Amino acid sequence: MTPEMHWEPLVATGYAMLLVVIAGALEWMGRHANKRTARYHTAGFRFQKHLDHWECPTGMRLLRAEIDNDLRVIRYQAPAHTCNRCPVKANCTDSDNGRVIEVPLDPWLSTEIGLFHRGISLALLSLAALILVVELLRNGETTGRWILAGVLIIVGSLIVSAAHGLRHRAGM
Repeated sequence: MTPEMHWEPLVATGYAMLLVVIAGALEWMGRHANKRTARYHTAGFRFQKHLDHWECPTGMRLLRAEIDNDLRVIRYQAPAHTCNRCPVKANCTDSDNGRVIEVPLDPWLSTEIGLFHRGISLALLSLAALILVVELLRNGETTGRWILAGVLIIVGSLIVSAAHGLRHRAGM
């Protein structure tokens, strides 16, 4: 005789998986928005990785000027005399010192918005794990317990992975 499958473990599993999907979507949207913002600041410019410089739409090079370890950015700057003579300067920069492009040294997770999104994701994943643990403790039926335990292991590994990124950020 096989034990009857109750609907509560299935509902809890479905709800937990929905929270996992929402957490993943929030992370993806945050990264996507961050990349779009970065592209906005460098619109029309091309990075020449092998030469380590940016090239403006008129062909002028912005060379590496400095690495600011306090702000965690690399600054690339065009010569002021070239920018000040440029016919498209008004559309590019209002600086008389030349156009500057700042490139962050750290990945997305080191930004404030990245930390916010990761925190929300961790909260959702933790809520999913809590739902699964409560239902696992509540449910005495064997088949449902195996499903809950399997999904709990998956959610737990996602929590560990997400928290590892935060620990790495904090230097722990």
